[in-house]
Amino acid sequence: MILKLLSEKERMYGYEMVQRVKEMSHEKILIKEGSLYPTLHALTKEGYLTTESALVNNRTRKYYSLTNKGKGLAAPAVDELVDFQQTLKLIFGSKPALS
Repeated sequence: MILKLLSEKERMYGYEMVQRVKEMSHEKILIKEGSLYPTLHALTKEGYLTTESALVNNRTRKYYSLTNKGKGLAAPAVDELVDFQQTLKLIFGSKPALS
């Protein structure tokens, strides 16, 4: 989700990502800080994201952006997720025929 969000918008901060996913999912997906920030830090450490700090209303806000490496990962990651979703649909999407 993070890679998809950042591929659609050049840079975002953590709370903005949480709110966007909540909005896009009609409040069905609520990302907790305890899972978001470790993931953002791991993606940054692996070189998929870069950070930039900015002062907003006298507070420092950390923005995340995709690196070139991250941009290369975003589309295949989304494709893999869509493929997985289609596979789940094969398993759960139809009712088995009664014998």
